[in-house]
Amino acid sequence: MATEKREFKAEIAEMLDLVVNSLYSKKEIFLRELVSNASDAIDRAKYLALTDKTIAPENPEWKIEIVSDREAKTLTVSDNGIGMDAADLENNLGTIASSGTKAFKKALAEKGEGALPELIGQFGVGFYAAFMVAKEVEVVTKKRGGAAAFRWRSDMGGSYTVEDAERDGFGTSVKLFLRDDQLSFLDRWTVSDLVTRYSDFIAFPILFRDAQPPKDEKDDDRKRREEQEKKPLNTMVAIWKRQKKDVKDSEYEEFYRHLTHDWAGPFETIPFSGEGQVEFKALLFIPKKATMDLFMPQQKRGLSLYVRNVFIGDDMEMLLPPYMRFVKGVVDSADLPLNVSREMLQDDAIVSKIKSAVVSKILSVLEDMKKKPERYSEFWAAFGTILKEGVHTDWQNADRIKKLLRYPSSRNRKGVFLEDYVKDMAPGQKDIYYVVAEREEDAAAAPQIEAARKHGCDVLFFCDHVDEFLTESLREFDGHSFVDVAKGDVQFGTEDERKEEKAANDKAAGELKNFIEAVKKELSAKVEDVRVSTRLVDSPCCLVAKEHALSPSMVRMMKAMNENVPEDKRILELNASHPLVKKTSALEGEALSDAITLLYDSALIAEGSPVEDPQRFTRLLAGLMMK
Repeated sequence: MATEKREFKAEIAEMLDLVVNSLYSKKEIFLRELVSNASDAIDRAKYLALTDKTIAPENPEWKIEIVSDREAKTLTVSDNGIGMDAADLENNLGTIASSGTKAFKKALAEKGEGALPELIGQFGVGFYAAFMVAKEVEVVTKKRGGAAAFRWRSDMGGSYTVEDAERDGFGTSVKLFLRDDQLSFLDRWTVSDLVTRYSDFIAFPILFRDAQPPKDEKDDDRKRREEQEKKPLNTMVAIWKRQKKDVKDSEYEEFYRHLTHDWAGPFETIPFSGEGQVEFKALLFIPKKATMDLFMPQQKRGLSLYVRNVFIGDDMEMLLPPYMRFVKGVVDSADLPLNVSREMLQDDAIVSKIKSAVVSKILSVLEDMKKKPERYSEFWAAFGTILKEGVHTDWQNADRIKKLLRYPSSRNRKGVFLEDYVKDMAPGQKDIYYVVAEREEDAAAAPQIEAARKHGCDVLFFCDHVDEFLTESLREFDGHSFVDVAKGDVQFGTEDERKEEKAANDKAAGELKNFIEAVKKELSAKVEDVRVSTRLVDSPCCLVAKEHALSPSMVRMMKAMNENVPEDKRILELNASHPLVKKTSALEGEALSDAITLLYDSALIAEGSPVEDPQRFTRLLAGLMMK
């Protein structure tokens, strides 16, 4: 056919300008798109050849070749796939997915300009990424089963030409006449790096060749270059698609190090497949230890996403909830719709199903790991703090996550699961007791847990910086409410024991009535109330908060961060049977005032809070010691 000049259909030039200049965030993406198109062309040829022997009678060695010509300033991506005829060229390169610019603009107007990435995938323009780096593009193609070859050429000026051509063999060659500021894409190292990053697992060999080798090339250099030209740039082996029984542990470890640059190796390797409505392959890893970036909110993290072995991105947070951000790995799905830039997912329903399957699998692995206490201890020490966040953020899986939580306690400093805590509850115990502190040592020494310990009730130690934030989300487990032993009015023991202790407390409160009134008067600016305690056994006094007030450790942390902390007076509880309380109650005048101050300050020190007047406390303590 003679050379024909044709205009792009339906004002396509205007739209392509928008696509080329607005769609892609990185110019290097063009190579990924062209290689992916070449791979798709080979896939199509292989598929058709299964039923039509005329498609590939020569039984070709399927491959993709990238040719760099420095003198001509061209980069060519060739394949020996299905190829195109004149009609295919018109349909594939002369329109945007045959949908027309009018429909595109209409959809854009309906959805708003912000919807461009969502819409663009419906209009098949991946090929045009080439114009981000090229001033002109030439396509020479010959369709399998046909006899004629054709050349398509355009400089994006609003038109293109189609003419007869010559091509050795079937397939398609896309030649890019590079802009002067994009010549770095002619370098073997640059191309190799991009192929490794984006197309390493394409199933066909991707070869690189210099069209114009150096004229003064030495024999050794020539041999080295020729050897390199025979060696594919890509590995072609997607390890996540192989059966687990066919992969050695050392291969998983090598891939993990390649993926994460963590030379310590993985703690747990999780290969699995998703089947049903959405099919995908995944290879996940749990590292051996946490890194600082896990606690940096601004740090992007997520799984690496592949679609049909083509790399899309390594920060796909939408595939992994934040509380599982310690998990590394890849997900590959042929079902996942993408926009043409392959940078933004389109179908939230499919993404949600993949995410749900990934989360469920990880939780299942942790549930199995839980059966091996020592191994789970290693995991929990590294990532327990992060996993806890899921109780607050993932209500669908909150109950499963709660069963994975492990806390040190007054009975078991190594940690106890909530299921085991409930099984070992003391007679008459209905609630799950906990105390908030900055350190386990402080929690173990907290006076507020004394009565719980006396009645055989275990108390969980909430010493992680996230624990108190999560108490509102924890609320209950297996029908048992969580209760802070340092807040509100708490009683322990059986019903009979509670009645007996209440009667004793009422009697003691009556006997100490005058002393309690004196303490209230002396500390009126500092405490809301003074009462006889139900939670003290060995200590003379303690401070407790109202049921929904902040804990002392939380108040201290907020003050350290210069946060405004609401003034919330607490309650001073007295141990009526303690000798110090009895002796102090007999004092009068200044001695009584000083003793009350010392009692209050000792309660502050016991919980880890600073005394309000250190000079007076030191003076009173020195005087007491002198006596």
